[in-house]
Amino acid sequence: MKKTNTCTVEHSKITVDGEIIFESQNHTFQEFAKEAYKNMELNYPKFHKMDNLSKLAFLAAEMVLKDDDHSRTALVFANRSSSLDTDFKYQESINSQENYFPSPAVFVYTLPNICVGEISIKHKMQTENAFFVLDEFDEKFLNDYSEQILYSGKADKVLCGWVELYQENYKAFVYLLTL
Repeated sequence: MKKTNTCTVEHSKITVDGEIIFESQNHTFQEFAKEAYKNMELNYPKFHKMDNLSKLAFLAAEMVLKDDDHSRTALVFANRSSSLDTDFKYQESINSQENYFPSPAVFVYTLPNICVGEISIKHKMQTENAFFVLDEFDEKFLNDYSEQILYSGKADKVLCGWVELYQENYKAFVYLLTL
């Protein structure tokens, strides 16, 4: 397998293939993500409604996928915290005395695989996708899983990655695999 097109998002920086392509002085993820979206001239209005994990995954994926045809690209992501950041926000909306009912807009994002769904919708992907919760980034596991998808013929490429976000600690590392 060949690994191509890598992207890392962390510490208010986006790095593509080892080169910093965007850097911000904003230290909160929310502000950094908004500034990066605007700076990269991405045009996907649903971005503003996404939870932070989905925004992180989306930004990293966009740097690798761009506007190419990815209908036959699979997604294999993992992280440690699942959707815990959003889960806490959802619980807060339940506990809030201002709201009698929890927010359905937040509930939508209480599963980590929603971020791969957002990417799949944007790029009209019609292939496999998986989101694993692991103790740490395990590139061998992700690559082995992706290799099976590629050899099965279910996809021509696989976007793999680690997309971890909990409170203000975040890191995305994604890369494209082909045979």
